[in-house]
Parts: sequence; C-alpha cells; structure tokens
Amino acid sequence: MPKVGMELVRRQQLIDATIEVVAEVGLRGATINLISRKAGMSSGIISHYFGGKQALIEASVRYLLSRLRMEESPDTPLERLMKIVDLNFSKVQQADPSTKTWLSFWGQSMHDVDLYRLQEVNKRRLVSNLRYSFKQLMEPERAAEEAEITAALIDGFWLRCALSRANEAKFEAARKHIKNYIIAVLENQEKLTN
Repeated sequence: MPKVGMELVRRQQLIDATIEVVAEVGLRGATINLISRKAGMSSGIISHYFGGKQALIEASVRYLLSRLRMEESPDTPLERLMKIVDLNFSKVQQADPSTKTWLSFWGQSMHDVDLYRLQEVNKRRLVSNLRYSFKQLMEPERAAEEAEITAALIDGFWLRCALSRANEAKFEAARKHIKNYIIAVLENQEKLTN
C-alpha cells in the first residue's frame, strides 16, 4: 500500500525532472524515458500520475507559473508593482533550467494549442495584475496602457537576459530598469495631477 502523501512528492519529482530534461534536450527531445530516468522512476509512473507526457509538460509549465504568484499582496499599489517585477526576476526565474524550460515552452506554444492557452493565461494574468495596481494610481485608460508597456518590458528584459545567458548582475540590472520606469511613470502622473 502506498504511503500517504507520496503521490504529491512523486508528482513534484517528475515535474522537477521534466524541467531539468527540457533544459538539457529541449521540449521535443524530452521523452518519457529521459524524464522518468532523471526522476529515478519507471516510465509507467508518468502515465499513472499524469496520463502522459503532454499533461506532465503542462503541469511543469503550471508549476513555473505558480512561482510567479504572490503569497501575500503588499499594502500599496507601488509595492505591489515592485513585487510583480521581483517575482518575474526571482532567482527561480533566473535559474538555467527555468530559463531554458520557459524558452522551450514559449517556442512550442506557437505550435501547440494547449501550451498556447497556458501562455495566454500567463500573459493576461501579468497584465491584469499590473493594471489593477496602476488603476489605483491613475485613470483606467492610462493604467491599461502602462500595464501593457510594463508587461512588455518584463518579458523583453527577461527574454534578453535569458537568451544571452546573463549572469545575476544582468538580471538585477534589468529588474532595476523596469522599476525605474514604473517610478518615472508614477512621478510623471503625480506632476500631471498636481
């Protein structure tokens, strides 16, 4: 009889192994055998817990997406905006396996309907969270525009850093540029309203 709680442990081990394998060989090269071998389990366990490779890949992407969620919402809109930037440039998001998995996921999402759907959910969530905070500081139309621009800056700087295999200092510089942009937008907004 299986131990209570082992399913969650094994599922996470398979997700971790998937992220590592995708980082090593890409999404297309990530086979059930490679993933199960990396996890130290039989290949049938993937079907048992996930139903197949596609569902495991989607679970791995959802896991990476979950790392972008705030545990607790900061008190002010500015703190919330800064936290969103921090989450997108956290150590987990900078780690080589994560960056390679994200890049593989983004590339494959153009050809895979289910992965595209997950990418759209991720994109909408980021813009929505940014818009929510900006709306507390400016009129809704401008807030929507600034949310789109800030999301593009987050994605663009992160992508540039990931593709150049940037070190932690480059990711930190990117984070600082985005935060400086947000502060400049809010300072400009304050001047316009005074």
